[in-house]
Amino acid sequence: MTRTFALAALAWLTLFSVSLKAAEPTQPNILILYADDLGYGDLSCYNPQGKIPTPNLDRLASQGMRFTDGHCSSGICTPSRYALLTGRHHWRDFHGIVGAMGPSVFKPERLTMPEMLQEKGYSTACIGKWHLGWDWEAIRTKKGIGPDCFDWSKSIPDGPLAHGFDHYFGDTVINFPPYAWIEDAKMAQIPDTLKDEKTWKRIKEGNWECRPGPMVTGWDPYAVLPTLTEKGVAYLESRKDAKEPFFLYFAFPCPHAPIIPNDEFDGKSGAGPFGDFVVETDAMVGKLLAALDKSGQADNTIVVFTADNGPEHYAYARDEKFGHWSAEPFRGLKRDIYEGGHHVPFIIRWPGVTKPGKVSDALVSQIDLMATFAANLDVKLPQDAAEDSHNLLPHLLGETEDVRQTHVHNTFANEYAIRDGDWLLIDAKTGYRSRGFKPWEARHDYSGDDAQPVELYNLAKDIGQRKNVAAEHPEKVKQMQDLLAKIQKQGHSAPRLEK
Repeated sequence: MTRTFALAALAWLTLFSVSLKAAEPTQPNILILYADDLGYGDLSCYNPQGKIPTPNLDRLASQGMRFTDGHCSSGICTPSRYALLTGRHHWRDFHGIVGAMGPSVFKPERLTMPEMLQEKGYSTACIGKWHLGWDWEAIRTKKGIGPDCFDWSKSIPDGPLAHGFDHYFGDTVINFPPYAWIEDAKMAQIPDTLKDEKTWKRIKEGNWECRPGPMVTGWDPYAVLPTLTEKGVAYLESRKDAKEPFFLYFAFPCPHAPIIPNDEFDGKSGAGPFGDFVVETDAMVGKLLAALDKSGQADNTIVVFTADNGPEHYAYARDEKFGHWSAEPFRGLKRDIYEGGHHVPFIIRWPGVTKPGKVSDALVSQIDLMATFAANLDVKLPQDAAEDSHNLLPHLLGETEDVRQTHVHNTFANEYAIRDGDWLLIDAKTGYRSRGFKPWEARHDYSGDDAQPVELYNLAKDIGQRKNVAAEHPEKVKQMQDLLAKIQKQGHSAPRLEK
């Protein structure tokens, strides 16, 4: 009788412990791969008729969920990065980019994604482009931009380590000073001269677009992407025997200008040097994913691939010369509030959650990642954090198709677009800020400006935003303007904050 009772008790305790384990939030690793100035039509899994092969990203998409209606917050980089890492629309706080050696955009009290993950025991790292500011004035010794105007031996405050990252490696922004490597909060190289493009190998497309400022002698922009990739590979391989989960935010400097594919990638696309640069970016994605596989952590790692905004204005000449439209099938580019400025590639591979090869047409945003990870980790977000972030987890699990109905797009102050279901309102006279669009419009049979004060499109019928139907639906225009004003005024749009 005693033996029977003991066996029954053991069985109950075993079942109870299994139930508890199943109820505990899982702590998968998180790898975010964030491209720079990459168009929706630059990946072959999104644009099979395009001229750029991207086999590694195509494979990633085949292993996870590929979103066809994914968005960044802004048409330029700093604001989108801020929104991604805070779960908050950038336009609630600012609109523009951080200038060369500019200050941080983060307020000390703002909860970031890496800070949230740190609190759950994650090891956090950022490798690559930061472009969210540092307190360079804290190490300044005198006015000017020369290398002797700063005490490079000091730690630089208010950078990645001040906002949730345990480790940083990069050059902060490839076309901004200082042109030297930074590790954690200190210079890994000491700038000793001023930027001199004449010492660099020739550029392959467009202009250098590099701001003046301090540089270390021998700096080679062509070495930036390979070096960052090596650091990313080393970090991922080092996690093989780690006990704590990791979060790696790998922010590519490409295919942003300067367009500098390394020689081995020349001619690998049918879209010129930019296309070759995308091929090189894809190859570096392949190396990072191979390192993740080698670490033995791939089956317990969420991989997200997306981009900070649409392609740069060079895309117009690329379309004319090579027949490759980087924003296919959309109108607009970087800086624009037309779809091409912010409708970007968005892929999530989450083993055990996303079904391989799943294609989702749900409206989603990079802002939603913070609430999604919080939900998986059973984190109760404060009222003043991730105010615009929607939890994607039920959709990723296939439990619901309903994610979000609305999304606000903005690049410049006082120029907004709002999405509501299939409808898209541009609450401005035009959605353009990119230059060079008129010849492109003529080639693609656009009718041009119709002089209406706003633009309204039904994207279910007109994904290319060709026919402005604002005059035909004044009630819809008013409804969407009211909705935009409401979202702006109330200070949040996350479902958990709605009464």
